[in-house]
Amino acid sequence: MNKLVRRLRTLPIRARLSMLVAAAVAFAVAAVSVTCWFIVQGKLYDQLDGDLLKTAQRPGLLDQAQSVLTGCPQEVQGGDARGFSGNQYFQVVREDGTVCVNPYSVGKVKVSGTDKDVIRNAAANGDGVYHDGTDENGDPVRVFTVPLMTSDGPAALAIATPLKSTHSTLNELALILLLVSGIGVVGAGAAGLAVARAGLRPVDKLTEAVEHVARTEDLGIRIPVEDESDDEVARLSRSFNSMTASLADSRELQQQLIADAGHELRTPLTSLRTNIELLTRSEETGRPLPAADRKALLDSVKAQMSELAALIGDLQVLSRSEGQRGERVQVVSLEDTVESALRRARLRGPELTITATLEPWFTRAEPAALERAVVNILDNAVKFSPEGGTIEVRLTDGVLTVRDHGPGIPEDELPYVFDRFWRSPDARALPGSGLGLSIVVRTVREAGGQVTLARAEGGGTVATVRLPGAPVPPPEVPEAP
Repeated sequence: MNKLVRRLRTLPIRARLSMLVAAAVAFAVAAVSVTCWFIVQGKLYDQLDGDLLKTAQRPGLLDQAQSVLTGCPQEVQGGDARGFSGNQYFQVVREDGTVCVNPYSVGKVKVSGTDKDVIRNAAANGDGVYHDGTDENGDPVRVFTVPLMTSDGPAALAIATPLKSTHSTLNELALILLLVSGIGVVGAGAAGLAVARAGLRPVDKLTEAVEHVARTEDLGIRIPVEDESDDEVARLSRSFNSMTASLADSRELQQQLIADAGHELRTPLTSLRTNIELLTRSEETGRPLPAADRKALLDSVKAQMSELAALIGDLQVLSRSEGQRGERVQVVSLEDTVESALRRARLRGPELTITATLEPWFTRAEPAALERAVVNILDNAVKFSPEGGTIEVRLTDGVLTVRDHGPGIPEDELPYVFDRFWRSPDARALPGSGLGLSIVVRTVREAGGQVTLARAEGGGTVATVRLPGAPVPPPEVPEAP
């Protein structure tokens, strides 16, 4: 049985569906056929029993039975044949099992245990009993045994009719039902296969699309789906289309990230190579550089190394998956995070005045990533603030605003500020990788919040971060013992 189940599981879905439909139809047809056969059998037997009862109820039956007993064991000549059918059996069974047959009887019926039971109950005037039996030749007959009280004691009158024609009719009916059932099962299997092919045609298209993607890595393929269709296959096709579209977008972003990263890395690497070649050439030629020039070259190398390290760190942050980040999510005090970021910002802009008004707020986020995002926002404010300028920081009801008084961002550049490696033409000479705000928007969105950047009234830029949470931390859930 287990081998059969395993074998069935290896068959194609349409073959299994066809077999399932054929099996269901076969079961239904078999149940109907068997029921029909038994109903017809019951009707035919009822008809036979009715004919036997009419014979047993005809007038003079008792006298005829006594006549049969009187002439037994010799054959009775000229017996009464009134009301007696020429194809019926007619005999009387004595208490000792002796059978007395009417000379007009078709033949002799073998005595059974049922006949003896009827004789034993004859004194109680019991009812007649219908049962199946056989004649002396072994042919099946339908017997109606009636108890009798004769002058010789209790006996039984057995009237029987052949079952040959009835069995023949039932056999022909069984053959017809078998043929009809076979045709029905074969037709159901064919219909099931046709329905399975029609129903699984979208699955075939989906399979072909998946195989095409696996073979060619072409993510632009789409499966046509009817707008009004909402069955499981249509939903699966829509999900596949959404998946391939997302993968295509992801690949495009990845390729763009690689291209942009390569472009951004090329400049500091070229500068590093040039500076290192100058230092190497001065050592090889024995003509050392002036101390001031050598110090400037080393400072430039250090700055470019720092820029490369920052760029690589930003790329690592952006490359981490959401699953890796989700493992570090916890309840974070946004007030403490902003205070920590402010300490770092004041060290980077000692000549600036940074004011802060902070209220308690707790949110769920990755602590290190959230602090890095706030630091990136403050770094932008420090970078673009004029010397001696002021930066205003405010945290109220989960809304963090950072406003500087720098030149601001032109309106036509605002849609691109969160793009990876995008840098304003006026800021390309300043240090930075162009990934800071990309990290900010990703971190805030993963925490369920929103971030915007806009021009401030009176000049400068205002960055707004909205994070879900509450002014008090949620109660701690005790660990299960």
